[in-house]
Amino acid sequence: MASRRAAALLALAILALLTSFEAGGGVWCAFASKATDAGDTFATAADWKGPTTSARTIGRAEGTAAGFVRPGGTYNVYAQAADTGNPASGIASVAANVSTITSGQTAAGLSSGSFSFGGVSYNRRTATALTVSSGLANGTYEYTLKLTDSAGNAVTETGYTVTVDGTAPTAADIQTTNKSGGTAGLPELGDKVVFTFSEPPEPGSILSEWSGASTSVVVHIDDNAAASGNDLLTVFNATNKTQLALGSVDLGRKDYVGASRTFGASGTASTMVLSGSAITVTLGTQSGVGTTAASTGTMVWSPSTTAADRAGNAMSATARSETGSADKDF
Repeated sequence: MASRRAAALLALAILALLTSFEAGGGVWCAFASKATDAGDTFATAADWKGPTTSARTIGRAEGTAAGFVRPGGTYNVYAQAADTGNPASGIASVAANVSTITSGQTAAGLSSGSFSFGGVSYNRRTATALTVSSGLANGTYEYTLKLTDSAGNAVTETGYTVTVDGTAPTAADIQTTNKSGGTAGLPELGDKVVFTFSEPPEPGSILSEWSGASTSVVVHIDDNAAASGNDLLTVFNATNKTQLALGSVDLGRKDYVGASRTFGASGTASTMVLSGSAITVTLGTQSGVGTTAASTGTMVWSPSTTAADRAGNAMSATARSETGSADKDF
């Protein structure tokens, strides 16, 4: 009896459901087979992320200091680029918008290869050197990079800057420092000569391929060789064959050496190092017996116009006298 009652209730429920479906305009469907369309496909892209750079810079075509250019000078854009997709589709193009620096240059292409600038390695560089717009005012200018991969993902990186500098550097000061325990007025091993520029110089303009790190040099003090008749100091490369672009220093007296001497040609080498705007030269072993200056004097530094700043502006030839009170140098 209970089973009959349950069956009757089920039948009534099905009838109610059918009645409700028809009242709502529903349609019952039955499928005998499936239909397919060749265009109905779904797939995921292998590379959703665009390329990026881990390093980039602008460098003068003839220099080694990164991030500085001068009006009318030439430069290249460098980048270390990588496609970060997983798996990566590969980099299709890298272009620089440097129109703030070079008029109209909105998409300068960077070719792939192996490059080095300022001690940093890059895998992209502009195919040809670009020219800074003439008359561009001193200041900081922004440029951008656009990177596109083979999957069509494009990334534009912004906020990169370069300094435009059209001002010639000048000689700011020339000083000497007597070594601890040394004799004032006597040039000897360990004494220092400090050349201070108005701004940091381009080290490679002083000595070819020099980075500014400590390097061996040879110092000359020539007896009565200055135009004034005073002793004259100059600096040569480690082989003692080529004078460096530090100009010359009139030592302000005639008695720092009794005869022309070298320092560092043999024995302990003289050294030269760049720190900020100053180049410090430390005297090496003297080639002969020295003399001690009898009194004070004022040195005068006559710079070399072969030297340049980081933007490539040639050094002013204007001479600079030693600042401070007259003293016994060295």
